[in-house]
Amino acid sequence: MIAHLLLALSLQSPSEDGIKALDAGKPAEAEALFAKVAAADPTDFSAFFNLAFAQSIQNKDAEASANYRKVLALKPGLYEAELNLGILLLRQKMPKDAVPLLQSAATTKPDQYRPNFYLAEALIDINRGADAEPAYRRAFAINPKSAEAAQGIGQALLNQGKTAEGAPFIEQAASIDPSFQPALLHLASVYEADKNFDAAIAIYRRFPNEAAARERLGELLVETGKAASAIPELEAAVKASPSIANLTALATAYLQNKQPEKCQPIMDAALRLEPNNGDLRLLYGRLLRDLRKFDLAASQFALVVKLNPQSAEAWADLAMVTVMLERYDIALQALDKVKQLNAEKPGHKYLRAITLDKIKQNKQQAKLAAAAYQDFLNVAGGKFPDEEFKARQRMKILDREINK
Repeated sequence: MIAHLLLALSLQSPSEDGIKALDAGKPAEAEALFAKVAAADPTDFSAFFNLAFAQSIQNKDAEASANYRKVLALKPGLYEAELNLGILLLRQKMPKDAVPLLQSAATTKPDQYRPNFYLAEALIDINRGADAEPAYRRAFAINPKSAEAAQGIGQALLNQGKTAEGAPFIEQAASIDPSFQPALLHLASVYEADKNFDAAIAIYRRFPNEAAARERLGELLVETGKAASAIPELEAAVKASPSIANLTALATAYLQNKQPEKCQPIMDAALRLEPNNGDLRLLYGRLLRDLRKFDLAASQFALVVKLNPQSAEAWADLAMVTVMLERYDIALQALDKVKQLNAEKPGHKYLRAITLDKIKQNKQQAKLAAAAYQDFLNVAGGKFPDEEFKARQRMKILDREINK
């Protein structure tokens, strides 16, 4: 909240009626009275000052700023005008213009909290965190009970990449005033950016009643391989907000915790919300595949490639489950699509060879299978020793069949 200063009557007597109107909580009436005084004497800087004050408390920021500038033109360096104008400019999202005014005010009265604090606010707004830090520190030294100054120091340090130094000030601000607790959530996001996941998790745990924080806690636990700990957090998040993100995260946690049987109803609920979500159906298909429900998995993958024909990974998954179902015709078509999309990998070549081997009925088809095994071996390069061994053994058997 911006507090403005009225010039003392000793500087130059303003309209007593205007002062009385302000005291009575009638700023519009005061504005009209001070405007008459200023119009009568364009050199009366106190009249312009009090006019600006009356306008500012009505949120007429542009008019107030213009009149404070008139004050400074008549009385350069007047502390109260520089401070009030600087604060008004901040309120109007003009921190660059506010900085010189607030610097001058802080120099005039370095032992005052407000010019130092608002100077720091202006500097932080223009990404001058290193310059803002000492101004925040001066303000905090003047008023050690100021949560906003403590948070300012912390934020200035965070902006400089000094997370370890800034974190204690963010914590201090939250302890001084509980309304500053949300700053801790920002600190958690900074910890995440720094890859300090344990520190971020510790903060999120402090907000059990904040749905978004609990949701992020669950997601982060899943991402760091702590699925068992994530499950109760994500179950609570789903209960509070059964969104696609929450449902998917919970299903992923169940999978990681080797509880795939719990995933299916979760994914069913998610797909009822977004039946045309290809990524969701891909995840569901893989879940069903892991549950060895290959027919249901194949149906999901078929829907995914219908929704997104350019999804090479969905075509590859479809090929894999249809091989398991002995639907080799569909598997070969899916592998052809993977190849057309320039996404064929050694594993796909091996799967093609297996499929052709399974369906061979004559020497010509045996030659195709042998050639596919050789194609796989040409690119495997020793990275798949088990499959390469099996491919060589099958090629020997196929060679005997071909040369009978």
